Amino acid sequence: MHLEGTVLVGPEFEPVEGRVIVADDEIVRIEETSVDSDDVILPAFVNAHTHIGDSIAKEAGEGLSLDELVAPPDGLKHRLLREASHEAKVAAMARSLRYMESTGTGTFLEFREGGVKGVAALRDAVAGEGVDFGERAIDPVVFGRDDPDVLSVADGYGASGARDADFDAVRSETREAGKLFGIHAGERDADDINAAMDLDPDFLVHMVHAEPIHLERLADRGTPVAVCPRSNLVTNVGVPPIRDLAERTTVALGTDNVMLDSPSMFREMEFAAKLSDLPAREILRMATVNGAAIAGLNRGVIELGADADLLVLDGDSDNLAGAHDLVRAIVRRAGAADVSRVVIGGEPAGRETV
Repeated sequence: MHLEGTVLVGPEFEPVEGRVIVADDEIVRIEETSVDSDDVILPAFVNAHTHIGDSIAKEAGEGLSLDELVAPPDGLKHRLLREASHEAKVAAMARSLRYMESTGTGTFLEFREGGVKGVAALRDAVAGEGVDFGERAIDPVVFGRDDPDVLSVADGYGASGARDADFDAVRSETREAGKLFGIHAGERDADDINAAMDLDPDFLVHMVHAEPIHLERLADRGTPVAVCPRSNLVTNVGVPPIRDLAERTTVALGTDNVMLDSPSMFREMEFAAKLSDLPAREILRMATVNGAAIAGLNRGVIELGADADLLVLDGDSDNLAGAHDLVRAIVRRAGAADVSRVVIGGEPAGRETV
């Protein structure tokens, strides 16, 4: 397979006219040459934090506080998940997966509730079992919870927060299993941040209320952070200090709960860019290679040997035509209607338009 157009190469997304050659699921050649195409080729997005299980309950929690919405064990989302059938959860997640694929997400880091059964439901949605949407190509990194046996089927453990339980034992088990450990911290207030950081997690999620002492610890440890600014705004807890965090560690973007926001990385990038006023290239890294780095993946960047997860945009769409700064236009204005093609693992996925 080869794709032609303006290729955004490397972690700096340098625009190069030419083509990307793909073989055996990886990028094997990048050719700089004149081509007759207005397409723009960039890495597929890596959504660094999701809860897609609550796809069964979009916009269900208007007016509720963060704790009323999502706090375990009896926040609204947890009650709805307990009440829903396996089949309903699988079908709802499959719809979200199809939407994520069609809007350019190739990988997502999912905090999956429900223990072993919860992980199985997501795997069924990815495989298209029992639903009419076909087999998915999108590739999740699954962080289980709620079950001591979940590490046997998950890629890591996704803890709700240090105030919710004692996670010392499960942190040790995760480390012994050679798997990843992530934890929510500083979402509602700053009180759980130090305790979360004391667990030496592989990454933190949210950090809305990071204080100077926490920022210093981040800089010393280099602990990555996944931020979800749209979700934080909806739950009225504030917004993360994205610029302060980015000055000290690796920051990646996530869309958080499907109950609260669509899992669109276009929308998350635009919001984060306008909130932080960071350079567009830095925001695009947060939506691609930084999330991949958190999960130890070889994707999120167009370079030789990287996984062939690619997003093709129509550079001549009514929305993007005439852009003077292509990367800035992608970050601040591109959307689902600009998507021409999505390639995951070297194969077409999601929606393809002509």
